[in-house]
Amino acid sequence: MRSFFSHEECTEEYLAPLVHDAPLEGNVNNSDSRIIVMGASTGGVEALLRLAAQLPAELAAPIVLVLHIGAHQSHLPELLSSHGPNRAVFAHTGAVPLAGTIYVAPPDEHVLLEDGAIRLTRGPKEHHTRPAIDPLFRSAAIDWGTRAIGVVLTGLFDDGSAGLKAIKACGGTAVVQDPADAAEPSMPRSALECAEVDHVVKLDALASLLNDLARHDGNAAPVDAPEWLRAEHAITLGKGHMRQLATIGAPSGFTCPDCGGALFELSQGQPVRYLCHTGHAFSLRSLALRHETITDHALWSGLRALQEREAMLRRMAEEHDPETAQVTSLLAEADRLAVFIDQMRSAVIAAPPARSIERAPVKPPEA
Repeated sequence: MRSFFSHEECTEEYLAPLVHDAPLEGNVNNSDSRIIVMGASTGGVEALLRLAAQLPAELAAPIVLVLHIGAHQSHLPELLSSHGPNRAVFAHTGAVPLAGTIYVAPPDEHVLLEDGAIRLTRGPKEHHTRPAIDPLFRSAAIDWGTRAIGVVLTGLFDDGSAGLKAIKACGGTAVVQDPADAAEPSMPRSALECAEVDHVVKLDALASLLNDLARHDGNAAPVDAPEWLRAEHAITLGKGHMRQLATIGAPSGFTCPDCGGALFELSQGQPVRYLCHTGHAFSLRSLALRHETITDHALWSGLRALQEREAMLRRMAEEHDPETAQVTSLLAEADRLAVFIDQMRSAVIAAPPARSIERAPVKPPEA
């Protein structure tokens, strides 16, 4: 089975009407309980189904997961429930995460953890996707601290790397799928390059590890969330203000491709990241890819406009006596434009693809 759930791509095989589950009763956010937050992208469907089949019944902690599905409808909860002993449902605002239940981010909504409960939001996209992994991980770091277990699975690019770093900054546990075992290794590899990871495991060993982690080390001394993390999270929730950006980053000279605002380069090291005051967030990789898409669109739009101008010039010439100097001038301009259009089309077609962006190595952190 091949996955197409990567950065807003999917197949008909996984499309189905979306039904939210009602908020659930219960409370597991006590002083020693733990929570597992998980993110996957390309290859994630197969990985999650394998994991669901191997998880023990009555898993000792809840799982809240994000799979890059964009706005596409999904019946991933039904698939997960049918492949393993633990119930899977769509996350719902107000639900209190219960051990032994898998909560799936619904299409086009970020899933967050706040005051021990789940919150959904259609806040600004991160890495030009919603749901995204980093917002979930940040919220888990702030809300659950040392009791948060972050897991990065197969996927393209680097969503989850910054979030895993946030979990570690708050004393939580970082788990990454072995890149050599992943269908798409770049997301796990980026996490390893950017965060202090506690466990690197093959997928078939993950279920046992997660159950062991969920049963132990949930009463470590609490760690206060760093101010930079709280400030960044507040901005992405729309609760911050523009001046806060200056405390966690510096103007980058780049503009946000999603809203046109100024992007600040955040100062927390790898991965290199950018944030605008409305809350759109990018890594350097996802920003480069988004700009490549916009540039491609702009070039083809420019080519279309030039072709229309050539056609208009020739149409204007048809409205005059062909022997006049005006017609000669109009046709000469159209001919010059046609030469330029051919040159521009050749240049646009010859532009390099974005493959190098997908797998660009991350600069190792300084010792």
